[in-house]
Parts: sequence; structure tokens; C-alpha cells
Amino acid sequence: MDVTTISKNPAVSQDEWLARRRELLALEKEETRLRDKVRAARRQLPWVKVEKDYVFDTPTGRKTLAELFDGRSQLLIYHFMFGPGWKEGCVGCSFMADHFDGTLAHLNNHDVTLVAVSRGTLAEIEGYRERMGWHFPWVSASGNDFNFDFHVSFTEDDMKGEAITYNFREIPPSEGYEELPGLSAFYRSEAGEVFHTYSTYARGSEEAIGTLMLLDRAPFGRNEEQTMNFVKRHDEYEQKPESGSSSCCH
Repeated sequence: MDVTTISKNPAVSQDEWLARRRELLALEKEETRLRDKVRAARRQLPWVKVEKDYVFDTPTGRKTLAELFDGRSQLLIYHFMFGPGWKEGCVGCSFMADHFDGTLAHLNNHDVTLVAVSRGTLAEIEGYRERMGWHFPWVSASGNDFNFDFHVSFTEDDMKGEAITYNFREIPPSEGYEELPGLSAFYRSEAGEVFHTYSTYARGSEEAIGTLMLLDRAPFGRNEEQTMNFVKRHDEYEQKPESGSSSCCH
């Protein structure tokens, strides 16, 4: 089949391709330098001491936020969209979570603990975790205000109001959900004090999804009509995709 019948990309000589590729390389290097600059600025953010007591339900008993560090000094919390009464987690969050287990040994060796937090009950979380075959730490905030305080969960009254705060700005409730995704970072001092160092929302944690980073280098990229509308839970790909389906995370 002629490549021009399946793609708008012209077929060119090797020399012309190399010239265009070098132009793109210059742009990629510019992106890398900007990314490094952003990451440096992220590390220089001031910290906020967490004064509120949060206790979570975990498979090994109730634990405080400080105990979720599991003896390490740094903690990453993924705010997983899985509310009370839900039978399954958000499609987009599940896609993100598929990438967690392989990172654990490397993160832990780097003094970083990764934990997912949801407002669903522990029993609901464990049931879905078993279905998905995941092993990363996942705890329930059903009995505390943690996800509300970090602006990823919203009450019925919040959703009936004029605006909710998400991704550091106010948006109409119609643009959000009662549960939304996010990633938050914390530090625990030797004295046991916990500090909130960073949070990101919406597409801010997208780089953690390795599949997307690989697709971005495939010939047709993500080939999506809406953000991540091609994604399904990993045990659902044998099913025919529904028309107009999209990820609830974005």
C-alpha cells in the first residue's frame, strides 16, 4: 500500500528526512531544556507544614499520613478517582495505575514511597485491586477530609454551587466530577513533621504514564479524538469500544 494513501506525511528521500529530523531535534532539545528548568523550579517551591491529622484505612490497619511514608522521607500520593459506592475505578486513573507496580522497587530505593488514595471504602478498593491484579499500596480516605482538602473530592453542596476549585482555579461544577485526579508530594522530617511540597492535577501528571510517552513517538501518536478517549481498563480491550467514550480523568 502506498504510504500516501494512509498518511498525510509525504514520502521523501533519506537526505531530506535527515534535514527535517535535525530541525525537530533542535526543537526537542529546546523542550528538554525547558523541562529541566520547570523541574528545577518545582524543587524550589516552598513547603507547607501539614497541621491536620489524617487517618487512613489500610490493609494492615489504620495509619496516619506520617505512617504512610513507610519509613521513608518522601511520599507521592496519587489521588485515584474511586468514590464510595463505585464498583470500579475511573478509566483514566486505572490506566495511570497500570504503570505503578513496576516503579515501586526503584522509587523505594530512592527513598520515595508511592501510595494511591481514594474515598471508596477499603473493601471496595481491595475488590477492584484484585480484579486489576495490582500490588501498589492503596488506602482509603473514606473517614477523613484528605481528598476534600486537596481539592480532588467535592460534596453534593459543592457540586450544586457556582464553582469548585480544581487545578488552582475555579471552574463550573459542570466541568468537573465529585471525584477528580491529582498527584501530591510530601516530605517527612526526622522529627516526624510532614510537609506538603507539591501537587498537580488534570494532565499535570501525564508524564508518569509511560504508554503515552511511547505512543507520542509512534507514527500516528495517540490517535485520539478527545484526551485519552482510546483508553479502556486493561481487562476490557477485548470488548468493542463504545462510540464517543472518553476518560473520566480529563
